[in-house]
Amino acid sequence: MTRTLRLHAGDNVVVAVDPITPGTGVEGAVASARVPRGHKMAVRAIADGEPILKFGQIIGFAAGPIAPGDWVHEHNVAMRDFARDYRFAEAAGAEDLLPPGARATFEGYRRSNGRVGTRNYIGILTSVNCSATSARFMAQAIERSGVLSDYPNVDGVIPLVHGGGCALDVKGEGYDILARTQWGYATNPNMAAVIMVGLGCEGFQIARWKDLYGIEEGERFRTFTIQEVGGTKKTVEAGVAAIREMLPAANAARRETVPASELMLALQCGGSDGYSGITANPALGAAVDVLVRHGGTAILSETPEIYGAEHLLTRRAATREVGEKLVGMIRWWEDYTARNRMEMNNNPSPGNKAGGLTTILEKSLGAAAKGGTTTLRGVFHYAEPVTARGFVYMDTPGYDPVSATGQVAGGANVLCFTTGRGSAYGCKPTPSIKLATNTPIYEKMIDDMDINCGDVLDGVSIEAKGQEIFETILRVASGERSKSEQLGYGDAEFVPWTVGATM
Repeated sequence: MTRTLRLHAGDNVVVAVDPITPGTGVEGAVASARVPRGHKMAVRAIADGEPILKFGQIIGFAAGPIAPGDWVHEHNVAMRDFARDYRFAEAAGAEDLLPPGARATFEGYRRSNGRVGTRNYIGILTSVNCSATSARFMAQAIERSGVLSDYPNVDGVIPLVHGGGCALDVKGEGYDILARTQWGYATNPNMAAVIMVGLGCEGFQIARWKDLYGIEEGERFRTFTIQEVGGTKKTVEAGVAAIREMLPAANAARRETVPASELMLALQCGGSDGYSGITANPALGAAVDVLVRHGGTAILSETPEIYGAEHLLTRRAATREVGEKLVGMIRWWEDYTARNRMEMNNNPSPGNKAGGLTTILEKSLGAAAKGGTTTLRGVFHYAEPVTARGFVYMDTPGYDPVSATGQVAGGANVLCFTTGRGSAYGCKPTPSIKLATNTPIYEKMIDDMDINCGDVLDGVSIEAKGQEIFETILRVASGERSKSEQLGYGDAEFVPWTVGATM
């Protein structure tokens, strides 16, 4: 028997759990064409221009008459603007927090400022692309030397390089974003110590950055510029010497038992498919609800991928001001895409569409499910320090490396990443846990996937899967290596958001 799902009583489409062959009867309709798994089939007549409903929400409009049994996808679905009902704070309320003695714990690194890390890295940041090679040379020299074997509590030395830092408006938004992203990584609790290396003449001046954040150099923070030190070779030697001096203090860190309230979880989805909003994303949302009950924090992001679902989040805002701040970000993105001759529906990607997602509205409704059901406590700009507890939102692009970079800069010390098509991603210094939306991709990419959420389609409850995810988060936060860590991902995934012209 062909399995399908109607996700809301008012929906006029169903989702194919298994491929639907022509002539198959589904809810009184007979399939007129093959419907791939994860895709949609109409179960009643939909008139030209009528809304197409999934999750009980609008995901697009019929681009011509659609008959019962028709495959519903790009060829017969159109995007158009429609008013969202931005009701504010009507579903907000006090969280049902567990008493401190009943909360889960994990083994983390308590830093001198009270924050808790799940990893213990030494990072090499760069002010500009011109110093990226020197940073990589430093890390390679340390790796080749074998010295890290003498410091088993240090997870590694990571070069976090990027393609910008010059030819930008040094008084503009792009500079501000890069500055707070760099500061966020330098102070992320998963960092034991940091070096910043620059060229010397770039727009992003290290001295100005240090003044901005009141940074003083010491045993856990050092800076160099290639021009001042005297060239690449001397800079690499100086950096390697500084790292060797930092290693003993970094290695002195020890894990200790800390409450789950010290976790700040970044939420990501990439390579999404038609199952993402049915299995992995709502299961991750259930894990978020558990984490919030234990006093922890979760960061939903990717503003282009909540477009069309933001009205569901404004209802959960703690205050009207929180909800209006989120809507303001949506308006900024509408203007941003228009200025760049794009549209919000340029997302989803070709792979998303092949997996069954037709419009950004449909993708967003599934993506927003990662945020669970609790009150939205705060809304933050890209790479801003996350200062609220509970479920929060950060404005980021939908592109996963850029989005996750902002979340880590905001303080995330662990990350969960759902995928249906199969995403290859890791994130240093923050461990990334991969959640597969369907069993075939879990089995096919078993070396990359940590958790199979495809069994939700076979009867495992969302609540049970959410508890499994939460328990995995605790183990990974305590030092268990995720699949992406085992593969060595994370050195190339530091991608700060570039806003504005490159001059």
